[in-house]
Amino acid sequence: MFNSLKKLSLTQLAIALTVISILIRFLSLGLYPLMDTTEARYGEMARIMYETGNWIIPMFDYNVPFWGKPPLFTWLSAAGFEIFGVNEFAARVPHLLVGLLILVMTWFVASREENSNKEQAWLATAILATTVAFIVISGAVMTDTALTFGITLAMIGFWQSWTTQSRFWGYMFFVGLSVGMLAKGPLTLILVGISLTLWICGDKRWKRIPTCLPWKGGIAIFLMLSLPWYLLAEWKSPGFLNYFIVGEHIKRFIVSGWEGDLYGTAHKEIRGTIWLYWALAALPWTPILMYQVARFFKAGEEGVVSDNGYFGFLWCWMLSPLILFTFSGNILSSYVMPGLPAFALLIAGYQGKLKLPDKVYKIGLITPVLIVIAALLLGYNLTGKEVEKNLLSTWSQQIEAPESQLVYLNKRPFSAQFYSNGKAKKVTGSLGAVLNDLKEPTFLAVKTNQIPQGFMWKKNRCELRAESTNRELVYCTQPNEST
Repeated sequence: MFNSLKKLSLTQLAIALTVISILIRFLSLGLYPLMDTTEARYGEMARIMYETGNWIIPMFDYNVPFWGKPPLFTWLSAAGFEIFGVNEFAARVPHLLVGLLILVMTWFVASREENSNKEQAWLATAILATTVAFIVISGAVMTDTALTFGITLAMIGFWQSWTTQSRFWGYMFFVGLSVGMLAKGPLTLILVGISLTLWICGDKRWKRIPTCLPWKGGIAIFLMLSLPWYLLAEWKSPGFLNYFIVGEHIKRFIVSGWEGDLYGTAHKEIRGTIWLYWALAALPWTPILMYQVARFFKAGEEGVVSDNGYFGFLWCWMLSPLILFTFSGNILSSYVMPGLPAFALLIAGYQGKLKLPDKVYKIGLITPVLIVIAALLLGYNLTGKEVEKNLLSTWSQQIEAPESQLVYLNKRPFSAQFYSNGKAKKVTGSLGAVLNDLKEPTFLAVKTNQIPQGFMWKKNRCELRAESTNRELVYCTQPNEST
């Protein structure tokens, strides 16, 4: 295989990297469970949507509306369940398909740029397809892939409208904003706004603002596509807009460790950590971009790489999430993803101006190998990050399962909800008190560190049915006495 790779041209190598990365990610989708907390939580919301037929309001739990995000990520996974049934592959594959659309758009804009060629287009596509964060997140049940699709469509629509005066692409700009609004909300407008504001301020480009887009028709399209769901959501679930707009987009941003989160805990990080996240998320290509930029500065060509502002446009696009989240303490590494298509386009663009040896780009082969290793480790539960799939697989095989309760003591993981089809409930209290309060046959899942030292299950009432690294699953047939 490696001998064959040596004979490939850069275009052929890029195509091979793209195909291998996508194929391996596709084959890995069903090899490991939905992981706590994000994947299992969003997967369960999609399962409830599929089960109940409520496609308007995502539900955090039965009859508990989820106000934290718009519904596009839930629609995607719920649609997967409709087609393939409730399983990991069905939950993830729609998100990977959205990722493929982002790759297609990346190829398109690279191939249309002046003095470009198919080599640069395929190289940009291969770099994005083998960027660790992009290919991993694209195959995960998360909101970021749909958001990245919306922002990518908006940015490419704007660029094509600006350079070709195409009304079609001008309208696609507003369609992209609408997709982003349904994927993650007003954050889309902020990120696109930062990118375009920074770029338009240079070379007096702001003078073309009135004519660069079909504003009237575009705004109408934007409102028609995005506004109805927001109004319907507030009507069906009063309080949504206040929580989502004020809480999620203002308080979450400016209040580090924000305690108003109804669905979890805020992610408190040192401000500026987003830059470290970017450097890690863009691997294995981060050093390549830095080296390319250094070469251009050394050659004295850093300011003349393009006549039409293309490179500046890409830099503004890539840096916008980093600029925004530099000032936020509540961040995740996935927040850099909307800028990754621009990152890939930059590397390919620099290659077209000042070439690196073709062999440098074989570094992309690292990513498919890492995907295989990670999938196997997760599938065989060798990472130390345990989910409830195996324990609940044993539970589902118990003859008493259909007629008994399933209760988790003090903490119910999201994966327990998903893999029990919503049957798992949570009770709080000491183990002895909970056992005394049982009024019907119950499967009780208890973390091993919550079992008092020396505690013995009473064999005439409770029977150990399964164990995992962290929990015991016990079947109790009647109320127990104090212990």
